[in-house]
Amino acid sequence: MEVNEIIQRNVTIMAAHTEKEDSMMPATGAPLPNVLEVKRIVQLAKSIIFTDYFHKRQADERMRAYTIGVNMEELYELLCRQIACGLQFCTECATTAEDSARQFALRFIDQLPDIKRLLYTDVEAMFDNDPAAQTYGEVIFSYPVVNAMTHYRVAHALHQMQIPILPRIITEQAHSKTGIDIHPGAQIGPWFAIDHGTGVVIGETCIIGEHVTLYQGVTLGAKSFKYDAQGNILNVPRHPIIEDHVTVYSNASILGRITIGHHSVVGGNIWVTTDVPPYSRLQQSKAVDTSFQGGLGI
Repeated sequence: MEVNEIIQRNVTIMAAHTEKEDSMMPATGAPLPNVLEVKRIVQLAKSIIFTDYFHKRQADERMRAYTIGVNMEELYELLCRQIACGLQFCTECATTAEDSARQFALRFIDQLPDIKRLLYTDVEAMFDNDPAAQTYGEVIFSYPVVNAMTHYRVAHALHQMQIPILPRIITEQAHSKTGIDIHPGAQIGPWFAIDHGTGVVIGETCIIGEHVTLYQGVTLGAKSFKYDAQGNILNVPRHPIIEDHVTVYSNASILGRITIGHHSVVGGNIWVTTDVPPYSRLQQSKAVDTSFQGGLGI
């Protein structure tokens, strides 16, 4: 009896809507986004973009078109449903969520060829930057950057359409799996490579050019925040601009709205908070070699 009483009492408490809980919920009362269906959206996009890798390889283009078509129809239906769920969080949307969701879903489908083009440049960049990669298939199947960039490029397309919630869900799913944290609002050009990847952070207002390579632990973050008169944080450009053909080595932190000029190399474990001109080479100070005897001085 004691067990039932305790469970029932706490069920009653937890079932009651709190003021704080209600303040965080959209007022429509419609279903909220489903993270499993959002995950399926990315899986379908990935299977369409890399169809020969994640489906039985079809030499006949008619069969290939059939496979892609089936996946694209499922992708469209899921997009319609989940975008409509996300649009509940849009306070400025004039039309109904269902009508808008169908239009947004079609706009996304129209962007799939360009997303594919960009992702294949990323695969090429990763292969060209890593002598350990033996084939493009090895990169596509096993490199975490391909997974992270597939999520990012799908999420970025939705973010550009100002779809609420879904882009963040998508990139955070990749973050939890790969350790690579890319905000969907970041602008990343083609031929982008991340070697190893764990611990990489790319902030919302970053702008990254073409042929850029990052190594593990790199942070492209904000140095400080600006506030309005009421003390609220302003969402203004606050992350770095990385120009074309830049390499940033492991654990470097590049902070604030600064520019790293094209064809520059930023060494590992460096804290960068000022602009860097093109063709620069930044490296940490030389280590001081101090001898110790018998453990003294440690």
